[in-house]
Amino acid sequence: MASPIIDCTPHQDQLRGLVAELPDVPRADLHGFLDKAKELSAKLPAELASALDTFNAEGNTDGYLLLRGLPLESDDELPTTPTATPAPLDRRLLAMEAMLAMTGRRLGLHTGYAELRSGTVYHDVYPSPGAHYLSSETSETLLEFHTEMAYHVLQPNYVMLACSRADHEHRAETLVGSVRKALTLLDDETKSRLFDRKVPCCVDVAFRGGVDDPGAIANVKPLYGNENDPYLGYDRELLAPVEPADKEAVAALSKALDDVTEAVKLTPGDVLIIDNFRTTHARTPFSPRWDGKDRWLHRVYIRTDRNGQLSGGERAGDVITFTPRP
Repeated sequence: MASPIIDCTPHQDQLRGLVAELPDVPRADLHGFLDKAKELSAKLPAELASALDTFNAEGNTDGYLLLRGLPLESDDELPTTPTATPAPLDRRLLAMEAMLAMTGRRLGLHTGYAELRSGTVYHDVYPSPGAHYLSSETSETLLEFHTEMAYHVLQPNYVMLACSRADHEHRAETLVGSVRKALTLLDDETKSRLFDRKVPCCVDVAFRGGVDDPGAIANVKPLYGNENDPYLGYDRELLAPVEPADKEAVAALSKALDDVTEAVKLTPGDVLIIDNFRTTHARTPFSPRWDGKDRWLHRVYIRTDRNGQLSGGERAGDVITFTPRP
């Protein structure tokens, strides 16, 4: 079985050359910046381009692709880890943002969600004191398993995370549970119960329209698509089955995902690409120091023309509004 890890160290010089061709202030004209990234994505090193294209077309058993050894600023050259969002419009391009631009455009369209992070496309992910337990800004508690926006009609095909700084103790791990692995641990009755079955689902705080707790306003199918190679819709905190048989089946799926979980410890210069239709992911706790050098990731969401995510005419950098899965 092929490794999901691609060592990009041999290609650093070539990649730095491509970064230098990108606009230096991406947020000044994000659509133009991402259009240029699409042009440059055709010039990515052959090994990297092939890995991205294969993952886009077929996925893999692990449910993720990890690009390691990408070009990066030295820690002293990086700005301090952010403490507020969104990023300033005049912030100069960072290497990890450039990598997300070019590799992401090889896969599809960068997409912003109007209700999330002020509708921005690039998200800084950093620890924040008192963050909600469902937020990526939480740090000292486990961020539980979730398929990103499984409750959204236009959920992203890929979640991409790039690391500029690791946490001080190098404790934080991104956990990935692949449905292709978990499926082998489920009996036929459980698979049949979950396949194409709508289960009530709550939504994250950002999508609640200012209502403290609107309840389960969406419906999510835990397994759907090809019965022999299904997609996954799972959220440990938000999926809310009502019928006892559904609760039992979801619990069995949850255990299977736990049993096949892989841990990825992101280091500076890494880009992790998560197949958001075949996995659930989580993040383990870590301890911030609030010293300007805390863990700093960059996140983008990518949609492709599969699974009805695009209708035609969209551009990379567009922002869409929330529609719950009916």
